[in-house]
Amino acid sequence: MEVSMQHEYSHKFPAVRGMQAGRPCYIAMCPMRLIPKLFVFDEDVVPPELRAQRRLNESRVPDIAQYLIENPSSYTLSAITASIDGHVTFEPLADTGPAINLGMLSIAMETQILVNDGQHRRAAIEQAVKEAHELGHDNIPVLFFVDDGLSRSQQMFADLNKHAVRPSDSLSTLYDQRDGGSALARYVYDSVPCFTTLTDLESNSLSKRSSKLFTLSSIKQASRTLLGKAAKDKISKEEMEVAAEYWDAVCSNMRDWQAAMERTISTSELRAQCVHAHGIGLASLGAAGSDLIRQYPHTWKSKLSGLREVDWSRSNMKLWRGRAMDNHGKLSKTRNNTVLTANVIRKALGVTLGAEEQRIEDQLNS
Repeated sequence: MEVSMQHEYSHKFPAVRGMQAGRPCYIAMCPMRLIPKLFVFDEDVVPPELRAQRRLNESRVPDIAQYLIENPSSYTLSAITASIDGHVTFEPLADTGPAINLGMLSIAMETQILVNDGQHRRAAIEQAVKEAHELGHDNIPVLFFVDDGLSRSQQMFADLNKHAVRPSDSLSTLYDQRDGGSALARYVYDSVPCFTTLTDLESNSLSKRSSKLFTLSSIKQASRTLLGKAAKDKISKEEMEVAAEYWDAVCSNMRDWQAAMERTISTSELRAQCVHAHGIGLASLGAAGSDLIRQYPHTWKSKLSGLREVDWSRSNMKLWRGRAMDNHGKLSKTRNNTVLTANVIRKALGVTLGAEEQRIEDQLNS
């Protein structure tokens, strides 16, 4: 970036000019150290109707900043999209040919530049550069639109966010190479034949006709619970092996899961009839398994034969009402429901209830 005396003082960027919806737009590579100066957010000068849209979710910013700091040689940031309310000039390198859209973009310094997409990235960059100064020399692409009076900015913000589709947690789990829980889920999926055969890798929920029984995201959550791991905890190879060994032993004691693998029963039939064919079943098996391994570190595998004695049928309202299901027979996966469903499994495996589990159990029976 250079400072020019043209139109008083201006920011000057090498840029590429293009057209969208009949209007010129410009893409420039901006040094990250200049991003906080370029996009100064001042609530007093932002129209009230645009303010609420751009209010930061403060919890997101430190996460993105930490991601940049911890991965200086492998992070990825998509472009920031911004509206310019003020004077802009573009000086092309040539009058004809391809270079007519390559040149220098000048934006007057007093011009207001409003972020339409990327306000959390902007705030995170500011935070990260303060701690890791070398990041300031990196660049981020910025897509500029000229919008006198910011008349189109509100609709632009709505359109950009309306069409943005967040990938499912299962798909993120499949591709995320940095997250320990995702690595755990992939390891378990690859190591346990039952999961390899019956897991949907893309969706967070299964349709009635799905040939699968589990989702990768539910395996991740249940396996974290099994190992007593929080979202950002590191997970060792030995812990992953324990998780895979546990789930493989569970599958060996779940006749219905074996039948689904062998296709002697349909997964849709299991979903309609059995508690274990839903997310709460897997979550509860993870919770009960954590206590089982802790209480029986050497004999836990043999204890899993108790799973064969559990009546998983949804028609057994006497057992599952208030636990896995509400009074109308609808499955529920609240924290208390998971604890109470896991309590049925704990008792079947000979696991002693902890104080909190006993309190919730007593509450149900009172």
